[in-house]
Amino acid sequence: MVMKTGAGWLADSATLPTALRAVLGYYADAGVFDYGSLSLKREIDGRTERMVEDVFGLVEDALAEEFDRSSVSFDYDTKLILPAQLTLGYVYRSARQRAASDPVTDDVATGVPEVDETALEEGPSQTLSPREMVVRAEQMTYLSIEALVDGDMRDAINDDEFEDFSVDFEADPRRVAEVAQAALQADLDAKLEGLPPVVEETYSRAVDYSEAHQDRDDDFREMMSAAEDGDQSALRDVREQYKFADFEEPPALFDESERGLPYLKTQYARVGVLYDGMIGLYRLAGLDIDDDFAKAIVLAIIGAQVWLDDVDDYDDDRRNGQLTPVTAEYLLAPDEDAGYRRVVDVTEQYLDLAKTYATRADSPLTGIAVEYIYRSGEPEVLPGSP
Repeated sequence: MVMKTGAGWLADSATLPTALRAVLGYYADAGVFDYGSLSLKREIDGRTERMVEDVFGLVEDALAEEFDRSSVSFDYDTKLILPAQLTLGYVYRSARQRAASDPVTDDVATGVPEVDETALEEGPSQTLSPREMVVRAEQMTYLSIEALVDGDMRDAINDDEFEDFSVDFEADPRRVAEVAQAALQADLDAKLEGLPPVVEETYSRAVDYSEAHQDRDDDFREMMSAAEDGDQSALRDVREQYKFADFEEPPALFDESERGLPYLKTQYARVGVLYDGMIGLYRLAGLDIDDDFAKAIVLAIIGAQVWLDDVDDYDDDRRNGQLTPVTAEYLLAPDEDAGYRRVVDVTEQYLDLAKTYATRADSPLTGIAVEYIYRSGEPEVLPGSP
């Protein structure tokens, strides 16, 4: 086995694939070497790709009917399903550790999962067999993927961002997006009607929480515009109402020290709550999902939002008056060099903590995924980059 010091050196080598660098980097940082997680990742990718294709099949049928075509090829580039993939991998690993033979079969389980209505408050009421764990996890992963893609499409329509949608014929992209989203919503509504109300309540609670944050977009834009002009009151608002905003009702997921993370309240509302809610759906399926794993997922997705999306979009966001943790740090910093260092520091706070919780939850796949997120960033595009 490569020694930890050597692993860290190899992880920094640009000649190696990012996935391998992530394995080595996680080992160097956490002392956990699990090359088999790459095999598990490939397995999970293949199985969830089949789920995505099935979900998109519903969309293609709706588009064919709407545009009077015999068939339609539809594609949508979304990155939001990674937490569902990691959760499925977490359950596979747990189920295999308990089973005498592999409980994961060639077929992917479909249909609506059974629900344990009291699981959120009291924990799972029954012990599932390894095969039952796999079946329910696959069913809930399918439902979660459909819900996450539906939510992402809603955001794209609200923001007039259609560059990630593609079909094999000429059509108004907004209409394509609207038909696609309506098809998914109709299918989700039908599935949720067949489940106990607590499932829809858990899903809707997360969506409503996130949409309430989106409804403040104009306020944040006004705040940023005033801060750009040097208004000291607005700069104070960016710090107090955006960077270190207080929770009205703190989520149970985080303790007091974690709630002190910069931007946690706003970024939890922006993206984190959706994945906190997703974990709740898996728990309602009777699956015993560790709190440390849930924290790792939510912190990782917030870190990824900042490090991958907000960093890449910095120039556009600054030009368009979009307040994000990255644009906020440059507003609050005394110069560009300090702004760059602060963005890196915020990212590392989230991703380092996510790796810590992934290790505690015995989920090396998640720890490696967090390392992969960090090594996939391109902070050199930011002003003040060394």
